[in-house]
Parts: sequence; structure tokens; C-alpha cells
Amino acid sequence: MYNRTKATSVEEYIDLASDPQKNRIQTIRNLVHASVKNFEEKISYDMPAFIYKGKILLYVGIQSKHIGLYALPETNVEFAKELTAFKTGKGSIQLPNNKDLPIDLIRRIIEFRMRKIDELN
Repeated sequence: MYNRTKATSVEEYIDLASDPQKNRIQTIRNLVHASVKNFEEKISYDMPAFIYKGKILLYVGIQSKHIGLYALPETNVEFAKELTAFKTGKGSIQLPNNKDLPIDLIRRIIEFRMRKIDELN
């Protein structure tokens, strides 16, 4: 189910999260910070959005049983074999709360999205 937020910043969004999910979403945010130079972050569609060179790098949202990672449909196509362990949608990946975050996969998704955006410029 879709969660509406009252947060007006990514930091506030994370602060409002429950402890287990707070740590998980902060880990994803830290991966973006470590991987991407000169990006913006804001709340868009009621969840954190990370923007690189004016384009959406990815969205990340807290749901009751998972963290949703929204990195556009082409990302799911690129990583289709590795995503078979996760519930996915057209451009979404559900990272269940009861499993460890796939840190390396998330990092490679971030890098893939950066390359795709760079190709547009």
C-alpha cells in the first residue's frame, strides 16, 4: 500500500521512519552519496528522489514490509537475472525487510543509472 509522507526533505523522511527501515533507507542514501558527485535529493511522489544531471537517478520508498527501489524499467531489464530473487514491477524492486540489503547490487544499479544519464548528455 502506498504511504503518504509529511516529510519535506529526505533527512526528515528518514527521521520519521521506524528504526529498522530508517537504517535500511539511510544505507541506500549513503550508497548514493558515496557513488555520485553533484546530485540533488528531494521528496517527490512522497518519497526520496535522487537526481543526477537533472534526471532521476532513483527513488526509494518505505513500505510496511519492504523498501521500494524505483530505478526505471530499463534497470530491471539490465539486471533481470539478479532480480529474480526479488518481487519486481515494471520499474520497481521490492527489498524485503526480513532480508539483508543487496549492497553490491544497489551500488551497481546506481552506477548503471549514472551511465545511462551520462549517455543522454
